[in-house]
Amino acid sequence: MLGRILAPRASTTPTLVAVGHGSRDPRAAATLRRLVDRVRELRPGLDVRLAHIELDAPLLGDTLAGLTGDAVLVPLLFARGHHVKHDLPAALAAAPALRTGRIAAPLGPHPLLVEALADRLAEAGWTREDGNSPATGVVLASAGSRDPDSAADIRRIARRLGERLGGVPVLPAYASAAAPTVPEAVRALAARGRHRIAVASCFTAPGRFAARAAADAPWLAAAPLGPHPALARLVLHRYDEALAGVPPIVPGSRRPVPRLAALSSAGNAPR
Repeated sequence: MLGRILAPRASTTPTLVAVGHGSRDPRAAATLRRLVDRVRELRPGLDVRLAHIELDAPLLGDTLAGLTGDAVLVPLLFARGHHVKHDLPAALAAAPALRTGRIAAPLGPHPLLVEALADRLAEAGWTREDGNSPATGVVLASAGSRDPDSAADIRRIARRLGERLGGVPVLPAYASAAAPTVPEAVRALAARGRHRIAVASCFTAPGRFAARAAADAPWLAAAPLGPHPALARLVLHRYDEALAGVPPIVPGSRRPVPRLAALSSAGNAPR
């Protein structure tokens, strides 16, 4: 008698859904795909998907519609703005077949993010001597948000980057929705006698905001972080952190979404 043919068992490991913003720049989605590929290389066997909040395919809702088990949404964003607090929970609540979901903290602030930012500056020409010079300064350019938690996160990233660079002043600046702009931050540093000013790119991928920030750099302009190895490690760290510390959400249950403040300021990750 032939035995029953059993269907393959579904994986009990939650899917990692890396959620980017989306961009009209075709390089953006391609860059995020390379980042996700690097995450897969670091953890073979883990189901890692890419999704976008808008503009690029696959959209987050479409990605979640194809999942039936458990998922962790890892925002490829740097601070606790509207997308992290509202758009991701709304998409998770509307997922038609998902069993449970968790929302990880954004990528910043964290030492691994600072490592990636410093490396991109070094690739652009920043040296250790520049960190000791009274003439140098850095503008940390990011997208911007009206949410005060987002601004606080970016300020912490700027402070940690300044420490990493040897105490050089690092001023946050924004491409939209918040002040100062990159030119305003450049003028503020120049008023303090800092005339060799680099722009650090707190963007995951090329796009309009990143290009504008680079164009406003009076000296060096770092490239977007893209598939930097430290950023890939950080994505996995946020995934693991969420599994360990964020209660699962059952889509459609109206269960409140956990606060993200504690995880977003977490310290060192395993290297």
